[in-house]
Formats: sequence, structure tokens, C-alpha cells
Amino acid sequence: MKSLIVIPTYNEVENLKPILEAVLGVTPETVHILVTDDGSPDGTGKLADEIAAKNPRVHVLHRAKKEGLGPAYIAGFRWGFQHGYDQLIEMDADFSHNPKYLPTMLQLLGQYDFVIGSRNVSGGGTVNWGLSRKIISRGGSLYARTILSAPIRDFTGGFNGWNRKVLEGIDLDTLEAGGYSFQIELKYRAFKKKFTFKEFPIIFEDRRVGHSKMSSKIVVEALSLVPRLRFKA
Repeated sequence: MKSLIVIPTYNEVENLKPILEAVLGVTPETVHILVTDDGSPDGTGKLADEIAAKNPRVHVLHRAKKEGLGPAYIAGFRWGFQHGYDQLIEMDADFSHNPKYLPTMLQLLGQYDFVIGSRNVSGGGTVNWGLSRKIISRGGSLYARTILSAPIRDFTGGFNGWNRKVLEGIDLDTLEAGGYSFQIELKYRAFKKKFTFKEFPIIFEDRRVGHSKMSSKIVVEALSLVPRLRFKA
């Protein structure tokens, strides 16, 4: 099985080399990385090219501008389809998703159609989060789980693994969400298609360098999307 870890970036030049080294260090040769850079003005894309030139397991997809998390991942997924990868994993560049969990995710992808690195199951959690952020995160997942009647504990998390057939079966062209609510829509569509899934516990650590890209606009988008998904079902 060929696996591809898709890492979207925008101004992650300080995190990029350490995260790539950490991922490569805990995964086998059959696992590759695709850096999907949205025209970072800080030189992230240029650094990614330099690393890829020295390591055949690292690839780079340059996008002209920042268009949101959803489009960046979809572009990465499509690149993976074109290059024959069987499994595709979503992962942040800022170490909030610890690479140490990748071997577990890869193992579980051999048993389930999609896998969720979950902060909200027993053994999972967050580190260095304020109360308001915890409420937004857990409340968002509870809100989605209740309205959508789906037994997914961590709807909003972005550390997820997919077997190719799931992403091909979802019809990526018709996805509506562009920001972090993309994660809700992707998981719900997979659940509705009756693909099997597993949540396993992770500890989500606040980013080491830089600033969170979470905003009130992203929260509002997620809140408004969930009822529309339910009405479409």
C-alpha cells in the first residue's frame, strides 16, 4: 500500500523542516509526504522545494493563493489519486498533530475505511488550550453529532486518514465547505455512505511556532453548515 500524508501550508517556514523530518522518521519508505503550499509569502514553498529536491519521499504542490483548508486538501487528494496512492492522511504542519501517532493511524487504515485521530475519546485530549477554545472545539463536535445523528466524537479535528475508495466515493467536486467545517462535511458524507471508521485517542498540542488560524468566521461557517448537511440527507 502506498500512503500519502498531505500537509497544507501557509507561512509555516519555521515548522516545515522539523515536521517533515519527524514524519519521515516514524514512517516506512512506502509513506510519502505532499506539501500543499498556498503561495506562502514567508518562503515555505521555496523551502519545501529544496527539501523535496534532496528527498524522493517529499513532494510539493504549489497553489497560487490561499483559498482555505478544504480546497488545499482536495487539491492534495487529487494529486494523490493521480500518482497512485492508496491511503491519504490529513495532517497539520505545526506539530499540533504529533507524528508519533502516524504508525497507529496507518495500522488502523488497514482495518477501517477511515480513521480519526480523536481528542474526544477516552485517552484523548488537548494541551495548552484556554477554556473558550475547549468549549468551541468540544461544543462544535457535540453540536454536529447531535444534529447529524452521527456517532463521531471528534467531528472538527483535522488529523484523519482515508482509504482512497472513501474519498472517491464522496464526490469531492460537490463539497461545500472551505474552512475547518470541511472536516465536518467530509466525515459526515463518509458516515452516510456507510464507510467503516475508527476513532483513536490523540493528545492535541497547541502549535509550537506561529499563530492559530482559527477565527470567528470559521466558527460561524461551521455552525451554519451543519443544519444544511442534515436537510440535504
